[in-house]
Amino acid sequence: MNQELNAIVMPSGVLMLEWTDTSEPVQDRSRLLQETLFSRYRTPGKDWLVTLAFGDSSIPLSSSMAFFRNFASEFAKKLTRTPDLESVREKVQVELDEELLERYLDAVPPMTGAEYLTRKVLARIWARLGDGFRQAISDFDGTVEEFVEKRGAGFHVAGKVFFHLVENKSQQAPFAFLSTYATRIGKKGKAKHLPLKHALEEYGAESGKLLELLASVQRAAKQSNLIRDLLDSGELFHPLAMTSKEAFTFLKEVPLYENAGIMCGIPNWWKGGASGASLKISMGGAAPSVMGMKALLAFDAELFLGDAPISPEEARKLLEGSEGLAFIKGKWVAADPEKLKKVLEAYDKAQALADEEGLSVRDALRFQLNPEKFLGVDAEDDDIQIGHGQWMASVMKKLVDPESIPPVKTGKGFLAKLRKYQKKGVDWLWFLHNLQFGACLADDMGLGKTVELLAFLSSLQTGKNGGPSKGGNLAKASLLIIPASLIANWEREIMRFFPTLKFFVAHPQANKNGKVESADKSWLDSLDLVITTYALAQKYQWLKDYSWQYVILDEAQAIKNPGTKQTKAVKRLDCENRIVMTGTPIENRLSDLWSLFDFLNPGLLGNAAEFKKFSSGMKDDPGRYARLRKTVSPYILRRLKTDKNVISDLPEKVEMKTFTELSRKQVALYRKLVADLARTIAETEGMQRKGLVLSALMKFKQICNHPDQYLGTGLFEEKDSGKFSRLREISETIFAKREKALVFTQFKEMTEPLADFLSGIFGREGLVLHGSVPVNKRKTLIEKFQSGEYVPFMVLSLKAGGVGLNLTEANHVIHFDRWWNPAVENQATDRAFRIGQKKNVVVHKFVTRGTVEEKIDLMLEKKAELSDRIIAATGEKWITEMNDDELIELFKLSVA
Repeated sequence: MNQELNAIVMPSGVLMLEWTDTSEPVQDRSRLLQETLFSRYRTPGKDWLVTLAFGDSSIPLSSSMAFFRNFASEFAKKLTRTPDLESVREKVQVELDEELLERYLDAVPPMTGAEYLTRKVLARIWARLGDGFRQAISDFDGTVEEFVEKRGAGFHVAGKVFFHLVENKSQQAPFAFLSTYATRIGKKGKAKHLPLKHALEEYGAESGKLLELLASVQRAAKQSNLIRDLLDSGELFHPLAMTSKEAFTFLKEVPLYENAGIMCGIPNWWKGGASGASLKISMGGAAPSVMGMKALLAFDAELFLGDAPISPEEARKLLEGSEGLAFIKGKWVAADPEKLKKVLEAYDKAQALADEEGLSVRDALRFQLNPEKFLGVDAEDDDIQIGHGQWMASVMKKLVDPESIPPVKTGKGFLAKLRKYQKKGVDWLWFLHNLQFGACLADDMGLGKTVELLAFLSSLQTGKNGGPSKGGNLAKASLLIIPASLIANWEREIMRFFPTLKFFVAHPQANKNGKVESADKSWLDSLDLVITTYALAQKYQWLKDYSWQYVILDEAQAIKNPGTKQTKAVKRLDCENRIVMTGTPIENRLSDLWSLFDFLNPGLLGNAAEFKKFSSGMKDDPGRYARLRKTVSPYILRRLKTDKNVISDLPEKVEMKTFTELSRKQVALYRKLVADLARTIAETEGMQRKGLVLSALMKFKQICNHPDQYLGTGLFEEKDSGKFSRLREISETIFAKREKALVFTQFKEMTEPLADFLSGIFGREGLVLHGSVPVNKRKTLIEKFQSGEYVPFMVLSLKAGGVGLNLTEANHVIHFDRWWNPAVENQATDRAFRIGQKKNVVVHKFVTRGTVEEKIDLMLEKKAELSDRIIAATGEKWITEMNDDELIELFKLSVA
């Protein structure tokens, strides 16, 4: 399997390099560059970013590495165009302008950690490039030009020659050109610019110095016919009048001159031709008569030259006599004949579309993503500018900024008190509901997506019972599809926050007879929600036959592969609208993104072939990333635990109960152990009875963890443990965001199996700490975990890792099995949640449904004083004080 190097932005904003598998062939020179970069990345004092900045831009790299190479090369360009760089050397300061920063933030490609690539982080990378160059040049024994040339990037340090182009009042020759050079005159050596002809006099017979001065001009002449002719004729050394055609040629070649090391002074209105001919299309000036992706929008198309509107007739007349520049309304603008011709063709196509009945909302949004497809022209981003009319602009503003959405009331039966950001999430879902657009709720793990969705359903229930509502038939039920491991979690959250919700779980384990009967339409209409799994959504025909109000997917990455039967079955379900929920960024892989949106808002990103064609050109056209982001971002609500609007509204420690199901093997072993205990408990008493109870309690815990822990077989297959399955799902989300986790277990013998299992998920080794680890080695383990290196997890036995450790690099704490002593658990959690922790900590407490784990957890919830006064002092010994009937009831398995 081939591998390619990828750049990853960590939650801290630090850049990390990582090898990943790729199906694409890797060229030898690309492999060599990547190995060089990775070697420098791993070597202290060597800055790989500086190597990337001055590297060969023609060598293929991954999209993430290409992005940072492009950004770093912007630094190299600005650096090498700094006047008198040779004298300044390590004192140079290269400013990052806002326009460049915004352009790159808009064009971030799908990559791990893209959500952490903020303005601040990108500015810090720019500053690091400056520090890296200053350190490298101070260590380099040679000129700056030699330093740059050694890296073979095609850059050249700015020399002393300057080219100037200014406007001229003469109509025959409307532009004037002058070449100058920088020299020092007088006793104090004051710098001054003189016409280049004076260099002939200054250097006289010193041909070597003259050739050195003109080296940048010679380089430019090798690539420019204009400069070669001026140099050969000697006209370069004198002021020149230029026609608009000659000036246009000069202006287009400015980047070439600058790369050769010539500084250029040009009119402010020239921006590389971007101010030339363009087509501006505005869609959605007024609200459509009905809502939804199929609603029709009117749109307008208008031609511009610079910022001045022109008629098609004026444009065609201009095309006939254009020499590249045109004097329009008192100023010069670019009028490149080739561009003008393409823009006119696009305008004619747009007018033909406008003359029809209009575009659907879906097509209008696809237009923004891929205007070339609709207009049949291969145009650059600036040639065709898609904008929103008044109504569409107001809609998009609300979608990307939920703060501006009017609040919606939750139903009377909804009991949770929502945080501010959660309320805005419900408002956002309701706004999309009224528009009949699909929504992706992608808040960070721990921020409460489940409670937001339940609040939204309560609003639907209000409408269903006669309250105000828009958008859809409220007499229908909605369908929630989830991984089987989340059924218990959803049931508990519903009973806790929305007990009046009428719901049914379409899963055999949720029904006493172990079956799911067919359901008729009238019964389904009486429900608010049906819950099933991804596997069963393919199985039950009545799920396929019913027309749902909403189909809602939790852990929606389950349909990221568009070719699977599971994905196809889910996408065929009939419904009025759709919602997906995920805690992982969905923009990191283009194929995943397409599949999710093919479910969410079908057709928005085109069909699979169209999207593949569009995305194949992204590396060569970073502007496509910006267009894709702009197209999908209105339908994705993603708030991070690091967001300022969230941090102020969020407790520093978020505790979550994670309910898991027993596997069939676990159920069989558990029931047998209950039966054995029932037979023996009545025959024992005193200390023997206490020992028997505590021993049984330990065995039940082992079965809940994994059958192989109880049996001692040592295989620890994932399918045999509900906890292992849920641990995978949580860990995959943690890994997708490159966060770190502490995993606590009270059993030393579980630390290695857990570490082996997690290593397979994270693709790298973690750390293990238990009582047998020597004290002197523990310090090394802690330092490694706390270092900048990505060590994704540490598995700890509760006794060894519960106190005295500082592990603030982690922002997830997972209690794989419970001690049932809140004081002990909190001490363990505080290894991460303590002074020095700058991140919000999410605590996951695993509870196996229907077992002694769930029953004791409920007892602790109902009797807080029990945990404070009894358990904290006696540990688990209080359980031995129960009578026989109470004990059997406590241990008995209460699931279907």
